Amino acid sequence: MRALITGINGFVGGHLAEYLLADGRWEVWGLSRSATITLPELAGKVPVVQADLSDPEATMRAIVQVRPNVIFHLAGQPFVPESFRDPAGTLATNTLGALHIFLTLIEYRMATRVLVIGTNEEYGKIDPADLPIDEDTPLRPTSPYGVSKAAQSLLALQYHYSHGLDLVRVRPFTHIGPRQNERFVTAAFARQIARIELGLQPPVVQVGNLAAQRDFSDVRDVVAAYALLAEHGESGAVYNVGSGRAVMIRELLDMLLAECSVPVEVRLNPELMRPIDIPVVVCDASRLRARTGWEPRYTLAETLHDILTYWRQRVRAEALATTD
Repeated sequence: MRALITGINGFVGGHLAEYLLADGRWEVWGLSRSATITLPELAGKVPVVQADLSDPEATMRAIVQVRPNVIFHLAGQPFVPESFRDPAGTLATNTLGALHIFLTLIEYRMATRVLVIGTNEEYGKIDPADLPIDEDTPLRPTSPYGVSKAAQSLLALQYHYSHGLDLVRVRPFTHIGPRQNERFVTAAFARQIARIELGLQPPVVQVGNLAAQRDFSDVRDVVAAYALLAEHGESGAVYNVGSGRAVMIRELLDMLLAECSVPVEVRLNPELMRPIDIPVVVCDASRLRARTGWEPRYTLAETLHDILTYWRQRVRAEALATTD
């Protein structure tokens, strides 16, 4: 099977490509705004087609060149705080990219399956009665990012109904792991700890809301769910991906600090607080499990250890590079 991963150079795109290549049954292509693979682990293994998905003609050329059996649509603006700073850009990026993919498939009568990757942020304002959150929970997004992904999901459903496109919608809950951008919570904690251990910053970890409870999964488990849904998902359906367990962000920080080799102060930074933050989020992924048999393999402790190991190695390499 030939897969095209949009956003191949992103956090999830890289892990998905590694998973599919290790499976051995996939020919993996990437789509990116740049013409190169930035992840060393994929160098020479994944050909890249260059396109900005906001450009319908470039999108069309790229997809027609590859003619994939499956498109994993991961590209987009993924950062909630950035969506408040640039709501128009977030809405345009996350809806038009998907639309241009759909229009290409219609124009060229391609029977390509598309996994349209959304987010639990589509559910937004969660009432306690909604927990755990299943796919029938009303969409009440609380950020422009959540709105953009809800729009993308509804657009996919519309094109499935109106044009018979083979689209499977996916709503992953919070996923973490090595190589994630430091703008995201566990990566931000781990990077600060790694810098503190090397004496590159004062022994203070800046934090936002530690009381929020979220459903955390390892990105390597999440991409395994994507691969299963590419083969077994029902066309037009939507599937949650998550652990089914809520963990307080304070607990994640404590687990990381337990591995830290020096004493650290935790300090609240108001700039890291969101305008609105849902207290508790828990996923119901029973539909995914029933359809595919998916089960997570990584424990939270393993995931956090791997994240901290990655940031220790990266921060050390960056420090050595600046002294050369």
